[in-house]
Amino acid sequence: MGIISYLTNNIFKQPPILLGLIALVGLLVQRKNFSDIIKGTFKTIIGVIVLFKGVNIISSAISPLAGAFSTLYALPKGNQFDPNAWVNFIGSYGSEIGIVILFAFIINLIVARITPVKNIFLTGHIFFWMSYIFVAVGVESGLSGTGLIIFATIFLSIYIIVTPALMRPLVKKVTGTDQFTVGHSTTIFCFIGAGIGKLLGNKENSTEDLKVPKYLDFFKETTIATSLILFFTYIIVGLIIGSEARQAVFGGAVGTIGTIGGMKYDLFSFSLMAGLTFGAGLTVLLAGVRLMLGEIVPAFKGISDKLIPNSVPALDVPMIFPYAPNALTIGFLASMVTSILTIVIMASAGAMTYAIIPLTVACFFDIAPSAIIANAYGGRRGAVIASAINGIAMVLLVSFAMPVIFNTVAGFNQAFGGNDFSLWAIIGSLFSKMF
Repeated sequence: MGIISYLTNNIFKQPPILLGLIALVGLLVQRKNFSDIIKGTFKTIIGVIVLFKGVNIISSAISPLAGAFSTLYALPKGNQFDPNAWVNFIGSYGSEIGIVILFAFIINLIVARITPVKNIFLTGHIFFWMSYIFVAVGVESGLSGTGLIIFATIFLSIYIIVTPALMRPLVKKVTGTDQFTVGHSTTIFCFIGAGIGKLLGNKENSTEDLKVPKYLDFFKETTIATSLILFFTYIIVGLIIGSEARQAVFGGAVGTIGTIGGMKYDLFSFSLMAGLTFGAGLTVLLAGVRLMLGEIVPAFKGISDKLIPNSVPALDVPMIFPYAPNALTIGFLASMVTSILTIVIMASAGAMTYAIIPLTVACFFDIAPSAIIANAYGGRRGAVIASAINGIAMVLLVSFAMPVIFNTVAGFNQAFGGNDFSLWAIIGSLFSKMF
């Protein structure tokens, strides 16, 4: 258990170290010189760290928005869950989560070695959270001990082997190469995007060919466009919830609206700083992606050529962001609009059984990438339609998944679900009774 705990906390829960070790092994297998080994290994680790710092900045920019929406709807007490339970769950079931990760990773390597399915899942944080989801589903179903481990290991293994394999042709369509696939919670949306793109789109009119008037040329900059959208969203939501709620949910004191970095701001400046902070986080994230991509793919090729011939790494979804930045922006905007409208309509119709807030993180990291896929198959029409439909589907997935993880990790689903996390929680719950 000590060894498993060490591997979980210091390797599998640390994507920079995991990918850095992969790069190191790949460079050693290729018999690179000492200088190249050090540079390749450290650039990979630094690239992942930079990427995650970008994610943290983005999360800090949008978290007050989630709090603002949570004040809009009053639900029966029986439908209120403990928002901290999903964090406490890690402490209670950390060992089980670690064991499941280790067993599933071994199974992934064996399958890649002896079968035609050659992808190896290397997105460390998604690896961890999917294990977390399956363990939670098992606990909700009354499983414990060996039964819980077997159930979660089987489903995690299926997920990390099957979904990157399904994503592989979609990624190849976008990138034009077969050097990597995507291992991320966006899979369900990417398939919807590809299907809608083929059915309703026109791939001759790409989002990247979109002609923007010179005075609106700044919209072609993804970071600026997303910053402006978040700025206006904060302004609108802040006005709707009123001054007292604004001060409460934005962390402000009397006479102020909120605080960012220890500084106090009114509604306008708070919203502006939140939007600009989001843009800064996105800039950092994309820089990390470019740095990591330049090192991990060549290093991984060294491993695949020697140990697992013809295998490809399943990497984090930001790897495809640079291939269609306009589609990324369109996907984010369209899904934000339709998901918020869906939440408002559900709340107004009394159909919101559990608290659902705008999932800005999922809109950006799950639906926006699917717009890149939709654009590859169906151009900008496919990207817009797919993103709008996915925005609706995201809210429904959160709602449908809430009952199956209500007593364990409902808070995680509320903040970060609406994607594969929610979908596979539902799927897992349908089979958990068999164990």
